[in-house]
Amino acid sequence: MYTFSNRLRIGSFIAMALGAIFLVIGFVSAPSTVEEAKAMVAVHDEGHGGGHAEAAAESHGEEQGHGAQASQEEGHDASHDTHLLHQLQNRPWSALYVAAFFFFMIALGVLAFYAIQRAAQAGWSPLLFRVMEGITGYLVPGGIIVFVILLLSALHFNHLFVWMDPETVAHDELLQGKAGYLNPTFFLIRAAIFLGGWIFYREYSRKLSLAQDESDDNSNFVKNFRWSAAFLVFYLVTESMMSWDWIMSVDPHWFSTLFGWYVFASMFVSGITVIAMVTIYLKSKGYLENVNDSHVHDLAKFMFGISIFWTYLWFSQFMLIWYADIPEEVTYYIARFQDYKLPFFGMLVMNFVFPLLVLMNSDYKRVNWFVVMAGIVVLLGHYLDIFNMIMPATVGDQWYIGLPEIGGILFFGGLFVFWVFTTLTKAPLQPKRNPFIEESRHFHY
Repeated sequence: MYTFSNRLRIGSFIAMALGAIFLVIGFVSAPSTVEEAKAMVAVHDEGHGGGHAEAAAESHGEEQGHGAQASQEEGHDASHDTHLLHQLQNRPWSALYVAAFFFFMIALGVLAFYAIQRAAQAGWSPLLFRVMEGITGYLVPGGIIVFVILLLSALHFNHLFVWMDPETVAHDELLQGKAGYLNPTFFLIRAAIFLGGWIFYREYSRKLSLAQDESDDNSNFVKNFRWSAAFLVFYLVTESMMSWDWIMSVDPHWFSTLFGWYVFASMFVSGITVIAMVTIYLKSKGYLENVNDSHVHDLAKFMFGISIFWTYLWFSQFMLIWYADIPEEVTYYIARFQDYKLPFFGMLVMNFVFPLLVLMNSDYKRVNWFVVMAGIVVLLGHYLDIFNMIMPATVGDQWYIGLPEIGGILFFGGLFVFWVFTTLTKAPLQPKRNPFIEESRHFHY
């Protein structure tokens, strides 16, 4: 039975406390009036050479030209000032949402990988099932937090989802056409269905997994196989819809038919990476004695393979949109090229170039510290991936890595570690009566 070390427990509490403080500072520092917003931008632009101010003037100058009347210009200025205020008010909310979703998606990615192993009746992975079950335990607190953020958005505590603002919809024909799907009530109902289905499967599968240890037959194993196969169908549909609702709809004028797969690849590789890192940590502490280098090698192989798959989807989405050059589609990338060069291209290096160079060699996949190092870079890269999905639509060019962003990572990272390792203490780390446990114990690649 795993024992949660005091050092790890204290570290997670300290991270949560610091993260909460940084997030509170971020929310308190957010402007409440247009004048405060302008002052904040002026101060920030002074420190950065006036880049944002020049970009804002350039991007809005064309709209104000062409013989517009003075009154129209004043109305446009007021609208722009309000938009700027909303962007700055969104920043702590966006930082909170990015971090909350990122750690939640890790648990969801692990759940998908776990269900695949169950449905495929894989023989190499049963020794890792308890690790996966521990990580997916975070679905409950993580899912509740994400749902609360979505609920607060629907109650107009923030401006993350512009289609939730009736005044905006009243002046936007495209949003009016999507109102049957994009409306707060239906949005929250869908979110509740998604979370309810994912959490139900996790809890029921965990129950069957533990019951199998005490059973004298394989009935619980067979039930778990059937439920896992059915769950994967549910997951494939709901994961795609979730990516449309929770991420793509922050920019409701843009869409991509590949987006569901793209988000899936990001959460899948992040989840597998965390499985590898937790497994290596437990192994280093004297647990999981039957886990060998071949298990770590296979996890690292998945990290490498899914990183290439993610890159394939990234390039397919980018190439088709950029080559077609349809204005309402290509603006998604123009905004990121102009205002998010470092996180956008940095993410590409961390998620593709680095894993390609580091994990291609089969021998390196068996070196624990090498896998951990690669895992840290991959996780940071996919945090930036979510950052690039959310921030341009919610804060525009008013972004930088500061206290809210660091606070979000610390708070949810601490909560994630605490919940996962607490869950790991609730059951033996090695299943007893899984029919494939001996195959897993003697697995060698």
